[in-house]
Amino acid sequence: MIRTKRIYEPPANGDGCRVLIDRIWPRGMSKQRAEIAYWLKDVAPSTLLRGWFGHDPKKWRTFVVRYRVELRQRPAVLRKLREVVRQHHTVTLLYAARDVQYNNAVALQRILRT
Repeated sequence: MIRTKRIYEPPANGDGCRVLIDRIWPRGMSKQRAEIAYWLKDVAPSTLLRGWFGHDPKKWRTFVVRYRVELRQRPAVLRKLREVVRQHHTVTLLYAARDVQYNNAVALQRILRT
């Protein structure tokens, strides 16, 4: 099972393996409070793609397609994430964005399921 969650929400027993997937460490979050197992910053969308998207719902579908293309160009990091998912019953992809519907974790969750 792959879940998504804002890193600012408190850790919960149901989170399983907590994986931060943002390129930049979340502002105001201590590593102790984050309780992450992995920080896979290289799986995050490029700065250029993230800036272009800007959490604009109208750009969502194109963002997911472009993000998938970027990930194909980084097979090692995607392989690492898939390995983590295989090793754990539950994996929670953590992100810092305020938008809970249109963010890189939701896109990555969709990509991993296909």
